[in-house]
Amino acid sequence: MGTASSLVSPAGGEVIEDTYGAGGGEACEIPVEVKPKARLLRSSFRRGAGAGPGSLPRAAGGGGLLGASFKSTGSSVPELEYAAAEFERLKKEYEIFRVSKNQELLSMGRREAKLDTENKRLRAELQALQKTYQKILREKEGALEAKYQAMERAVTFEHDRDRVKRQFKIFRETKENEIQDLLRAKRELESKLQRLQAQGIQVFDPGESDSDDSCTDVTATGTQCEYWPSRALGSEPSIGSMIQLQQSFRGPEFAHSSIDVEGPFANINRDDWDTAVAGLLQVTPLFSRSLWSHSVRCYLIYTDETQPEVELFLKDHSPKLKRMCETMGYFFQAIYFPIDVENQYLTVRKWELEKSSLVALFLHSTLPSFLLEDCEEAFLQNPEGKPRLIYHRLEDGEVTSDSVQQFLDQVSNLSKTNKAKIIHHSGDPAEGVYKIYISVEKIIKQDILGLEITDVEVKDVGSEDSTPEEDDLGDVLWDIHDEQEQMEAFQQASNSAHELGFEKYYQRLDDLVVAPAPIPPLLVSGGPGSGKSLLLSKWIQLQQKHFPNTLILSHFVGRPMSTSSEPSLIIKRLTLKLMQHFWAVSALTPDPAKLLEEFPHWLEKLSARHQGSIIIIIDSIDQVQQVEKHMKWLIDPLPVNVRVIVSVNVESCPAAWRLWPTLHLDPLSPKDAKSIIVAECSSVDTMLSREQEKQLDQHCRSAATCNALYITLFSKMMACAGRAGNLDKTLRQCLQCQDTVSLYRLVLRSIRETMTSDVDKELMTQILCIINISHNGVSESELMELYPEMSWASLTSIVHSLHKMCLLTYSCGLLRFQHLQAWETVRLEYMEDPTLISSYRQKLINYFTSQLSQDRVTWRSADELPWLFQQQGSKQKLHDCLLNLFVSQDLYKRGHFAELLSYWQFVGKDKGAMAAEYFESLKQYGNCEGEENMLCLADLYETLGRFLKDLGLLSQAVVPLQRSLEIRETALDPDHPRVAQSLHQLASVYVQWKKFGDAEQLYKQALEISENAYGTDHPHAARELEALAALYHKQNKYEQAEHFRKKSVIIRQQATRRRGSLVKRLRPCPLNPRGG
Repeated sequence: MGTASSLVSPAGGEVIEDTYGAGGGEACEIPVEVKPKARLLRSSFRRGAGAGPGSLPRAAGGGGLLGASFKSTGSSVPELEYAAAEFERLKKEYEIFRVSKNQELLSMGRREAKLDTENKRLRAELQALQKTYQKILREKEGALEAKYQAMERAVTFEHDRDRVKRQFKIFRETKENEIQDLLRAKRELESKLQRLQAQGIQVFDPGESDSDDSCTDVTATGTQCEYWPSRALGSEPSIGSMIQLQQSFRGPEFAHSSIDVEGPFANINRDDWDTAVAGLLQVTPLFSRSLWSHSVRCYLIYTDETQPEVELFLKDHSPKLKRMCETMGYFFQAIYFPIDVENQYLTVRKWELEKSSLVALFLHSTLPSFLLEDCEEAFLQNPEGKPRLIYHRLEDGEVTSDSVQQFLDQVSNLSKTNKAKIIHHSGDPAEGVYKIYISVEKIIKQDILGLEITDVEVKDVGSEDSTPEEDDLGDVLWDIHDEQEQMEAFQQASNSAHELGFEKYYQRLDDLVVAPAPIPPLLVSGGPGSGKSLLLSKWIQLQQKHFPNTLILSHFVGRPMSTSSEPSLIIKRLTLKLMQHFWAVSALTPDPAKLLEEFPHWLEKLSARHQGSIIIIIDSIDQVQQVEKHMKWLIDPLPVNVRVIVSVNVESCPAAWRLWPTLHLDPLSPKDAKSIIVAECSSVDTMLSREQEKQLDQHCRSAATCNALYITLFSKMMACAGRAGNLDKTLRQCLQCQDTVSLYRLVLRSIRETMTSDVDKELMTQILCIINISHNGVSESELMELYPEMSWASLTSIVHSLHKMCLLTYSCGLLRFQHLQAWETVRLEYMEDPTLISSYRQKLINYFTSQLSQDRVTWRSADELPWLFQQQGSKQKLHDCLLNLFVSQDLYKRGHFAELLSYWQFVGKDKGAMAAEYFESLKQYGNCEGEENMLCLADLYETLGRFLKDLGLLSQAVVPLQRSLEIRETALDPDHPRVAQSLHQLASVYVQWKKFGDAEQLYKQALEISENAYGTDHPHAARELEALAALYHKQNKYEQAEHFRKKSVIIRQQATRRRGSLVKRLRPCPLNPRGG
């Protein structure tokens, strides 16, 4: 196809003849338009050549193209039109192509210009970086030079230090030899004096009576001898002599070993030394002075006008405060009395005021006179500075009385430490009560529990991260309630106004300390109630007073089958006390068998570095279950500067221990017994007649009637009778009691007789029985829930009477029996019928089971309910209780690992079965929703993983720990501190599994998260550093281990200095106020 114009002459036009047929055709002139393409020309040639058989060759002279013939027909026109259309299309494509290429060229030009500009900028930045690099290089060279200079100074210091250490060692050895010679001479003189005493020779030198030294009086046999009670032993004398002169600790220049210089005493100046030593020698935690036996006691004083506000507070806000304290492991009690116009509860009110943590006074316009004395004692006579709160309701048109205004002015004028907070409110009483609630909540958290000091500041961390039991002790699971119980047991044991003639035993205990090693434990024996606990606690106080460098670890065992008599918990507690004297906190196994193996190693380790003596005292050790098996370390040789004292009853002392040195407590002499009774009567202005004193002399002659506890009860009975005016009757009744239990029974009957209401008498019986069958005691709030018909006034009156007569006492917020004989007396008096024991036990079981059904799993439920099921013999119920994961979690997190295992053994399950059942129980929580529920599930998984790790099931422990990590990363944030906690626990499994590479990676991630969240100087960061140090030590990478260990030590030192500020704010609370 094409146009015919391609065949014309270039001259401008040509006439072409038609050679088709005879008829001829038309001749036309075709104008020249465009040269056709070669393709079209060739096709035209082909068509011309094949026109048909009738076509003739073109004449030679025709003036055309040779061999070409055209047929002027209609068929050539479409071909020409198609060619023209094709041309137009190609032309348009060409134009489009040309325009696009031009645009690309322009774009490339602009891009080239931009790249040139960027190239110039980068060249400028490169030049700047080169200059910065040169500057940093110069600074690095300067820093290296300074480092080399510092290393040179350090080497010089090391040489000086070694020289001082050598000199001090020589000085120390010299002084030790001198003091040993003096001690030998002292013992020789003592033996001579004793021989003279035995011969009845009196020795007295008046020329030495004015000497500065303690005089030595040698008199006839039976009188007291006083002389210098040296308690130095082993390596102590050189340091001890300086301490006795100065009664204070010296600084790090007196460190006697490299471990002391490089360890806890490094980098501590003299200003911080006292704080550091306080942290080293702190063997009991500090509790708020406002707490009474682990309880927040809010005492409410109100008038007739403000009684509606008090009722509203008790109804709407007291339960919330109780739940808040329960979640933190404390009890909350709102104490109140009815309007007591006749002062019926005057004595009990004063007792409660002294025990109160917080007093809240509700005032309006008047203040009755019978309340004025209580208000003045609570608000104006507050030497301890306990928190006080006054709510003053104002109303328009009513004038405040002069007594109220004068009282408010007096409170406002008090010093800042004793000033009470006053809330003036006018308007809706509900709003005023809510203000009271907010203030009480703030006071409890800040002033009573000290949360603003003890809680560590955390960057962007929620309240759910508060895990104080693990802050300072790393992976060690610690129960603060056990420590509180021991602290109170020590204070209660030492609380006696009479020495009971114990001075003669103190010297024997002193001799044990100075005796040359090795020496077996000293056995303090005596009958029940002979005063063993009192003797040991008084002697401990004397040791701590005169020799503060002596480390004393004590444990007072309660009645059998209580928590305090659990052998694994005793060993664990003593081991933790030893560990507290090391800056680096190490992991402590919960396995009872391994604990028994590790305790002697810790004791040996501390004895090698402690500059004074170490004394371990265990009271009533014979009450421990299988004591010979679990205390077999007692028969092993002890370190040189370690002494052990244990007390036992004569009847229950193990046979193998009877060969040990024994200090037997004799009954009181008749003279001492009578003097104690007379002194107690004199304290209440009661005088005994000569006939009555003669009766006492005749009665107090046997061992049972001269027993220390017996005499104490006897004197209290006589004092109460003197106040009541029936002295003769009570004396006759007491003289008929020949032992302590019978006297206790008389005490119970006399208390019941003083009660005017039969309801109160029955309540007293039931309260004593409930406490008797419990595991560790019962709290007052639990008694109020068990007996809702009982008022606070009745309960307080009953408890006050029983406490005053040595029947009940407070321990960790729980009511317990003061002595084992009191527990036995209640059994004999009220619980001889086995069905009664079962009924009271079932009552407690129903109470704690109802708490579980209400999702109130507290430490009390976990302590009591499984133990009650075990005593009941209900294996299935115990099994179901243990499968409540919150109960098992509470027991495990508080370190009661052995107790939890004993429950499973009682059920009959081994380790594998335990793991399988716990995994099955976790399935019911698989579909929980909400952040709080997810975090709770993560905690359960973590606890299960740690429990399985401690059981040695490492492969099964990884799964729940990984699941806990996944949940926390999803519910919180990958950088949240709780994620670091999961990483740490998972890494500990890998360490135990010998997968050190995985453990190292996880520990480093946990360290990075902890440092970002808490700061680089926080104990949480120290915990990860210690874990890394232990990990590298296991791999023999000692340089890396030492690097992380030193960083951790520095953090622990700083934390100890910060904790020194708690001493002024938090102090051990007094446990025996007046009137009790």
